Amino acid sequence: MSDVRRREFIMLLVAVGWPLAARGQQALRKRPLLGYLITGTKGGLTHSVSAFLSRLRDLGYVEGQNIDIVTRYAEADSTRLPVLADELVQLRPDLIVALDPPAALAAKKATASIPIVAAILNDPVRLGLIASYARPGGNLTGILSQVEGLPGKQVEIAQELVPAITVIGVLANPANATHAYQRQEIETAAAAKGIKVIAAESRWKGDLEPVFKSLRASEVRLAIVLRDNMFVSERQRIADLAMTMQLPTIGSQNSYVEAGGLISYGVEDSENHHRAADFVDKILKGGKPTDLPVEFPTKLLLVVNLKTAKALGLEIPPTLLARADEVIE
Repeated sequence: MSDVRRREFIMLLVAVGWPLAARGQQALRKRPLLGYLITGTKGGLTHSVSAFLSRLRDLGYVEGQNIDIVTRYAEADSTRLPVLADELVQLRPDLIVALDPPAALAAKKATASIPIVAAILNDPVRLGLIASYARPGGNLTGILSQVEGLPGKQVEIAQELVPAITVIGVLANPANATHAYQRQEIETAAAAKGIKVIAAESRWKGDLEPVFKSLRASEVRLAIVLRDNMFVSERQRIADLAMTMQLPTIGSQNSYVEAGGLISYGVEDSENHHRAADFVDKILKGGKPTDLPVEFPTKLLLVVNLKTAKALGLEIPPTLLARADEVIE
């Protein structure tokens, strides 16, 4: 075969083979990969994960069919988050979903390029996660779980429950960067009413029992449990300890009251996780976190557990019951 004929033959092969190769590469292209970073435990956060996955399915995403999901649980130990976030980044996912503020902080430190959706955000501007609510300005966006004045409202509920209250306890996790601000708001609101605040800190579930004993020993009449995924994962344990210590508690999530806590007042969990899936959909369709404004909660829920109130020997004021969105009997 002459050189001319050889070159013509090669060019023919290229012309015929290129479309086939392109189609082959397209067929081998991987499905979108989503990294899921969760501070809490698998068993303790089933309701949150289920709400997120359910909304994804509603939007047409089915795990193993047209999307892959890799999940990392810190098992209620926030010190593990940086390593887990790095593991997810090494997998080069199309985006990362962070279930709560500590997970969002870890993901943000691990990558400045992979899009991050935070299902639960508290004070993200002050934490340096975003530039502003309207224009996040980086690779992270999501939904707020805290509204202005919420801690003050929780103090008001505490005083409504125990009118003569002079000391309130606050259960906080020092590993949660948002808790310092929440504590400050509670202290300011309580001081205006002449109420002293005693903070008790728990970094992991093993701290919970001695923390509740210390609150009881400090003559605390009621405790506010701050929003935290470790506390959510251990909500049954917290509710049991509160009952053992005969200590009324106010949480920020309805799931806490369903586990036996007395009262919760805060953002509905399932709504945030549903809306996180909508952010995922927008990003997979070409949206950029920097252009997707942070969304605000649309509803606060007041939930009361009358069974727990009875066991604590506490009568819930009729005015509080009248305002309740849900009463568990």
